[in-house]
Amino acid sequence: QVQLVESGGGLVQAGDSLTLSCAASGRTFATLAWFRQAPGKEREFVGTINRSGGGTYYPNSVKGRFTISRDNAKGTVYLQMNRLKPEDTAVYYCAAKDADGLYITSSLYDYWGQGTQVTVSS
Repeated sequence: QVQLVESGGGLVQAGDSLTLSCAASGRTFATLAWFRQAPGKEREFVGTINRSGGGTYYPNSVKGRFTISRDNAKGTVYLQMNRLKPEDTAVYYCAAKDADGLYITSSLYDYWGQGTQVTVSS
């Protein structure tokens, strides 16, 4: 059974840092990504990483503040979030895809975690 389980969310203040983790079980995935969804908004791409970990891609909204990484031996993907802002408040989801590459569209991902809440207070 394939599972993606996120952890690490919580309530922090603006300017703080937080690291999210997503453990994948059941199989090894090529491409991993993080998305987020705030209340009343569409799901937003946050970052993606390819199989080797040598390729990553971020939207401008988080570039320079967020870093995605992976540990293939542990089957885990991380999202290091620095200098958090209130507008980063959302439920954060990890996603996985069997094909290798850098994909920014949510519909291209085959597997999803249940999400973890991140709340940034001002």
